[in-house]
Amino acid sequence: PLLASAHESSCIRLWSIQGNLMKELLPFSEHPSGPLTALCTDIFTKILLTGSKEGHIICWNIASFLEDSQNKKNEIKEELCWRAHATEVVDLFIEEEKNVVVTASIDGSVRLWHASTGYYFGYFGQARKFELSDTSRLILPSDVNNFPAIIRGKSKHMEKKKIKYPLMLDRDK
Repeated sequence: PLLASAHESSCIRLWSIQGNLMKELLPFSEHPSGPLTALCTDIFTKILLTGSKEGHIICWNIASFLEDSQNKKNEIKEELCWRAHATEVVDLFIEEEKNVVVTASIDGSVRLWHASTGYYFGYFGQARKFELSDTSRLILPSDVNNFPAIIRGKSKHMEKKKIKYPLMLDRDK
């Protein structure tokens, strides 16, 4: 068993059932996710999804870490990040059989996304039927203008950087 907690600092903490901190995660996508407001896993606890106050969804692969959390080589990988809503995500879940993620926001919208790619399928209440098999058409909701970012390779997690020099006004810029 594993417990996960999401925090205002964009940090995710994984805890053992005994209450010991096992891992602390920070996203490293180019768009900071902001305070985390929702999280869920798939039924087999291989994928961890988080939703943020800024409307981002981040997908983490936690399978190898959970197989052997003591092995330092078994890292948790951030695989995908996309903007799902223009406002705060209040809930999300993954439906494995259809390979979709369902997200809900404070704006009142509920949207469907392809779980592996973050492609938008549509929203609940639309006139057309959902076409879940076609992921070749890259469409976005009207209030989002960023396509999903697939995270590849070993990127560095966000770290707080110390500023060596004070900010100076550059009049030429």
